Amino acid sequence: MATVLVTGGAGFIGSHLVNVLLRLGYKVRVVDNLSSGLVENIKHYLKNPMFEFIKGDLKDTRVCAEAVKDAKTVFHLAANPEVRVSVAEPKIHFSENVVVTFNLLEACRHEGEVEKFIFASSSTVYGDAEVFPTPENHILKPISVYGASKAACESLICSYAYLYGFKAAAIRYANIVGPKLRHGVIYDFLMKLRKNPKKLEVLGDGTQRKSYLHISDAIEATLLITNKLKGKFETYNVGNEDWITVKEIAEIVSSVLGLKPEIVFTGGTPDGRGWPGDVKFMLLSIDKVKKLGWKPKYSSREAVRLTAESLAHELSFK
Repeated sequence: MATVLVTGGAGFIGSHLVNVLLRLGYKVRVVDNLSSGLVENIKHYLKNPMFEFIKGDLKDTRVCAEAVKDAKTVFHLAANPEVRVSVAEPKIHFSENVVVTFNLLEACRHEGEVEKFIFASSSTVYGDAEVFPTPENHILKPISVYGASKAACESLICSYAYLYGFKAAAIRYANIVGPKLRHGVIYDFLMKLRKNPKKLEVLGDGTQRKSYLHISDAIEATLLITNKLKGKFETYNVGNEDWITVKEIAEIVSSVLGLKPEIVFTGGTPDGRGWPGDVKFMLLSIDKVKKLGWKPKYSSREAVRLTAESLAHELSFK
């Protein structure tokens, strides 16, 4: 049986994808250096004969070669997920995102068995969009090195797909949330409230408004895109049909914990962003993926609340 490779498979999105792939009967190989992924997310599969785990860094070309061997489909999710990191250390996102993607593509080229290459891109490739909801054909003007690295990876993948005979898709995810999430605003708010349940500091002016999608919806869309992939290279937005402010998220997380803290806004950048490079408004057009037969089951507000409840339980808040 052909192998499905999931890079970053011990991470948040990756581990949820692995769960579903194994349930569907696929033979799954995960490669992860565990820099942000957690072995706890996949340890229950380590003795499963349909599962293989490679602890390794894809900056090492030998690891890439081992990872893609016999793989027909590659889900490339490995990346440094922290957008803020690129402000102080832009080289991190170049090496962890662009170099790793190039190495993986080279391994696919030399092995020659990969038929589909699915890349976890990001809504940050659009930067400060001029149109809402933002369609896939909107100009790419990333305002963070993270967003730029994702756009660069998309270009590399597109060229390799045309040159070396496999089909590829770049999935531009909105903010994906759900159980096992260990970064981002919901997790940060929970950690802050654990330290001080009477006061919650919010980066920016609180009016930042973005789309949030539950992980179950994201995985369903990802597999549908993979199964229906026809062109050499396609881009898909995967997000929600609504959006929610950071202030509303702070209120939902506080409510889930049964708290009524004083919510304090730092102001952030002069125009109210949380940090330089933070996209203040994001709402993706999902018309293209809806035409494949998918639509989200949970709204942004529902996804945020479900996630806050899951994390509160996982982190022993209640």
